[in-house]
Amino acid sequence: MSEDTSTRLNKFISESGFCSRREADRYIEESRVTINGKAAKMGATVKAGDKVAVDGEAIKSRKPTDKPIYIAFNKPAGVTTTTDTKDKNNIIDFIGFPKRIFPIGRLDNPTEGLILLTNNGDIINKILRAGNNHDKEYIVTVDKPVTPEFVTKMSSGVRILETVTKPCFVQQQGKNVFRIILTQGLNRQIRRMCEALDYKVIKLKRIRVMNIKLGNQPVGNWRYLTQEEADTLHQLVAESVNTEDASYFDFEEAPEKPKRTAGKPRTASAKPKSGGAKPKEPFVNPKSASLRKKGAAGKPARSTGKPSEGTGRSRGATGKPGTASGRSKGRSR
Repeated sequence: MSEDTSTRLNKFISESGFCSRREADRYIEESRVTINGKAAKMGATVKAGDKVAVDGEAIKSRKPTDKPIYIAFNKPAGVTTTTDTKDKNNIIDFIGFPKRIFPIGRLDNPTEGLILLTNNGDIINKILRAGNNHDKEYIVTVDKPVTPEFVTKMSSGVRILETVTKPCFVQQQGKNVFRIILTQGLNRQIRRMCEALDYKVIKLKRIRVMNIKLGNQPVGNWRYLTQEEADTLHQLVAESVNTEDASYFDFEEAPEKPKRTAGKPRTASAKPKSGGAKPKEPFVNPKSASLRKKGAAGKPARSTGKPSEGTGRSRGATGKPGTASGRSKGRSR
């Protein structure tokens, strides 16, 4: 009996660098994917020689020699975390990267801060699976003074969306400001937790994803991950679940469904500059903010390339701060 070499359709599309596996599922559900000219169904598989297309655009397997791309972007408020170019504020057009990339997770429109983008569908699934418990750290400004009671309730778990959030690390940073480290990712979780305790989020900023820190990177700018950051990221997800039945993070908002389009998705024809995704030093695209009247212009942010660790315990802290390992117990978003 010959060995089965077929690949799940959503995995095939994701690994090609076209989009995430989750978005591939939506394209399939909306009958926008074909195999050998016929509409594909959920659960379909792809065999060697099959021709796969999304909205008529051929999907090609990524070559083994193609280097994965990893980008850290400081998303301004107002930019939509979607690959749908019909949205005039979509993150893809804002960044303007010359190759196809897609975001790892989402930040809702009013939220700013760190979001990673890549063409590596496999690592996206490992980071986003809810059971993998990877840290995401935020700085939150609310509409009234943070109290010890508020910190205790937030860190212990808050009832939202017919469930109770997992215990997490919360630390007061200022009169109306606190820091929170989550591994959970319910829909608009931080905002809903605050609302449940009669607080309103005024500003929400993500400053860390696992070992990747935002640092002083200017708003509206992106940079490549350093080789050390990329290597550490791979180490952290090495034991992560990457199965079809594991659940995903929703991050800050439920993902929007791609809108049906009559034509082909827009693609970038330009080729990236030499150096690929592994420059010797972190690179910040000088055009990502200056060509758009959004975000804040500034000097490129420099990264030390060292794995990130959560800061130490200080006054008003409850729970254990996150570390780069992403394996601390009881932390969630």
